[in-house]
Amino acid sequence: MNEPEIIRTLSEPAESIYKEKGSEFIAKAFPVETEAEVQKILNGVKKEYYDATHHCYAFRLKNNSFRYSDSGEPSGTAGIRILNAIDHFGITGIVLIVVRYFGGVKLGTGNLGRAYYLISEMLLKNCESHEEKPFRKITIKSDFNHISLVHRMITNYSAIIQSAEYGENIKFDCLIPEQYLSNFGQDLTNLSNGNITISTGREKIYHSF
Repeated sequence: MNEPEIIRTLSEPAESIYKEKGSEFIAKAFPVETEAEVQKILNGVKKEYYDATHHCYAFRLKNNSFRYSDSGEPSGTAGIRILNAIDHFGITGIVLIVVRYFGGVKLGTGNLGRAYYLISEMLLKNCESHEEKPFRKITIKSDFNHISLVHRMITNYSAIIQSAEYGENIKFDCLIPEQYLSNFGQDLTNLSNGNITISTGREKIYHSF
């Protein structure tokens, strides 16, 4: 059995500040799941630092989609440097925004690119991060005669119960490590003689373990 892909992601927001020849660079990083979250955070940072000269950023999501922006800085000096730092540390599920207040002295493209990389590197070296692996969402439906079996299998396969409904029958919404998905379904079906039904979500969901 192949080991699942393990990713490293940001645990909580982080911030660092760097100064170069009068210019001030403020780096802010946030954990994110979607581009909509990225845009909401970016809008908030722009509002907070409305008087800044530039609001450069890069993000890489857990599905590996990414984007970056130089926000008016010379091409190749800001956004791509931020993304390079993110990728160097192997962080996903992150947006990193660098706010710049121009100090009156031009840095030149070489030093400017170095400054954006350094502030990003400084933040990522000190941020809190953790590992996650891919899970899949499953819904288990059963009668009460098999509730002990369901609980035992959930424990044996390291699944995570997200919600449970108890009525005439029982229903569990769970996350299960993707590498166990096939065996879990087969075992539950066989041990219950087909009296337990399982439906499976299509998308990977990354979760700590």
